[in-house]
Amino acid sequence: MKHSLTAVALVALAAAAVVPALADGSDSGHRPPAAIDWHACTDADFQQMQCGSIRVPVDWAHPGGDTLTLALVRRPADDRAHRAGTLLLNDGAGGSSIEQLRLAMHIGLPKFAGDMTQKFDLVAVDPRGVGHSTPILCDGPLKPAGVSHFPKDQAAFDALVSNNRAVADDCLRRNGKLPAHVDLTSTARDFEAVRTGLGEQQLNWYGIHYSTLLGRTYANLYPGRLRSMVLDTALDDTASPVQRITAEATTAEAAFDRFAAWCAASNDCALHGKDAAAEYDALVARADRTPVPTGSAAHQPLTGEDIREATQDFLTLSGLAWPELAKAIVAAQGGNAGAFTHDPDDTLDPAQVQVQVPACLDTPRPVNSFAELARLQQDLAKVSPHLGGAVRLYKAVTGCLGWPTAATPVGAGAPVKGAPPALVVQSTHQALAPFQSGAAMAAQLPGSVVLGREGDDYSMFLLSPCVQAATNRYLTTLALPSAGTVCTD
Repeated sequence: MKHSLTAVALVALAAAAVVPALADGSDSGHRPPAAIDWHACTDADFQQMQCGSIRVPVDWAHPGGDTLTLALVRRPADDRAHRAGTLLLNDGAGGSSIEQLRLAMHIGLPKFAGDMTQKFDLVAVDPRGVGHSTPILCDGPLKPAGVSHFPKDQAAFDALVSNNRAVADDCLRRNGKLPAHVDLTSTARDFEAVRTGLGEQQLNWYGIHYSTLLGRTYANLYPGRLRSMVLDTALDDTASPVQRITAEATTAEAAFDRFAAWCAASNDCALHGKDAAAEYDALVARADRTPVPTGSAAHQPLTGEDIREATQDFLTLSGLAWPELAKAIVAAQGGNAGAFTHDPDDTLDPAQVQVQVPACLDTPRPVNSFAELARLQQDLAKVSPHLGGAVRLYKAVTGCLGWPTAATPVGAGAPVKGAPPALVVQSTHQALAPFQSGAAMAAQLPGSVVLGREGDDYSMFLLSPCVQAATNRYLTTLALPSAGTVCTD
């Protein structure tokens, strides 16, 4: 999400990435389960914590082949006498869970966490291809100047496909087999190796956005291995990709409308007294004519399309991100669009390849021609007049056109046998996922309950005492709130 602790977007951090390399598998056959190599963390943000690594196969179908390194950080439970187990913290797609733990520490964890930090070891694992684990590193931007995710003719469509294929070829050349094995199933198998390495009979799962799908995949592959599941801002992959893109575009557009209404009512909005939606539309149109500089040699000037594509993440948290969006619009009107290049959740992946590559494996390819994409663009313009449908799933799908590795999406929709009843926490208004996505996820995990939270935010444990109380009660007792409960704080 880019996804979990956007509430701390204003905290400026410089994180040094540890870049493990792939190791050749000189042995053959089955490799026994690896142990986690633990040591005291030397990072000042992780004092009194343990840092670790574990090696897993790049291709789980060939466990004797090449390996990669998963990086972990463990924060031991404060009340060791009443320790209840291990809680895995999982970020959104392409995001470093370790860096999100760092951000949580900066905003006061464990002061507000209660039983979560008192009774559970917190373990953050960067997934394969991401962050401090063996990362996917590619050269150049995913979408250089002159390439559009919204091509207007066949030539522009061909340029997009050609660019995507060149990006994929570069990623494969630089990273070997790894880019073909960062799918949900391979990643879920890694977490079983982590469970074994931790010596736990069962794990507790805390997943946000993409990691709600990862948790469901793990539960399906390893029945009975999860004691509990807290799923924040669940995604619904039971519908077709086009239906999912349309739903995401619709909910993001509704969030933008709520942002514009807030601007009209609040003096905290830098656009207060103006028509925020009209100001935004004018900026987008102007930037499409003449791209706006970013004030940095590291980023090319931004088109209106670029600004639209960056807007969704500003809409995910009303209290902090909405004021920043208004300021970003005003700054861009003044000739500096740099604020639209900042992505606080993908702290170790400024190019966002660690988001894009897994998406090309996990997402079916619903369009294969310019005519099909043009029809989709027309449909999205109807439901998303301001953002134009420039949402994450649309960017993922268009970024995968021409990708040489076939998609291998997991099955979705059927009840998952052996999964625990989950606590699904879903905001009533969210730019990333419609409220009804929570019910779709809960239906796949028998006995699960959707806890609504009135508002526009995700990472709701950070923001809502009501959500904190329900989450801690569930984690410690497995008791779920009554169906239909909505937190209003």
